[in-house]
Amino acid sequence: MSSEALVVAAVVTVAILLVGASAYSRRQRSQGQQRSEKLRERFGTEYERTVAEKGDTRSAESELTARQKRVSQLDIRPLAADEGRGFNDEWQAVQMGFVDDPSVAVRDADALVGRVMDARGYPEGDFEQRFADVSVDHQATLGNYRVAHEIVLRHSLGQASTEDLRQAMVNDHALFAELLDQSAAVEAVPNTMAPVAAG
Repeated sequence: MSSEALVVAAVVTVAILLVGASAYSRRQRSQGQQRSEKLRERFGTEYERTVAEKGDTRSAESELTARQKRVSQLDIRPLAADEGRGFNDEWQAVQMGFVDDPSVAVRDADALVGRVMDARGYPEGDFEQRFADVSVDHQATLGNYRVAHEIVLRHSLGQASTEDLRQAMVNDHALFAELLDQSAAVEAVPNTMAPVAAG
C-alpha cells in the first residue's frame, strides 16, 4: 500500500473516530439531560434545594439518585384502612388539644407523623435521614415538613409564636394526610383562631 493510501486510510479512520466520539458525546449529554429532567420532575423543589446545598448539579443528582436507590430497597407499604382511621382519630385529638396547649399539640403532631412513617415502613433515623427518605415519594408536601420541623426547633428555643405553632400543625398535617393517602385539603387547625403572642 502506498504512503498516500496510508495517509488517506489514517484520515478516514480519524474522521470515523471523531464522528463516533461526537455521536457518543451527544448521546451521553442527552442521557444526562433526560436523567436530570426525571430527577427534577420526581423531586420538584427538593431538586433545586439539593443543588443549592451541594453546590453543583452532579453532586446533587448523585445524592438524589442514592436516595432513590435506598428507598427502593425499603419495604414501604400503604396503611390498612383501620390503621389509617386510627391515625386519623389520633390526629383529631391532637388538633383539638391545640387550643388548650399549642406546644404539646405540635410536639404530639410531630411524633404522630413519625409514627405514621414507622407504620408505612420508613426506618427510624434523625430528621435529615427521614426527610431524605420521604423526599423520594412525597415531594409535594416535603417543604411543609421541613418548615414544621424548623418551627418546632425555634419553639424549643422560645422563638416561635402561637401562630407559628399553628402553621407547624398545618404543615405537619399536609404530610400526615399524604402519608395516609388522603387529601391534604382540610386544614389542620382552623384559621379562625386569632393569633396569640409568642408563648
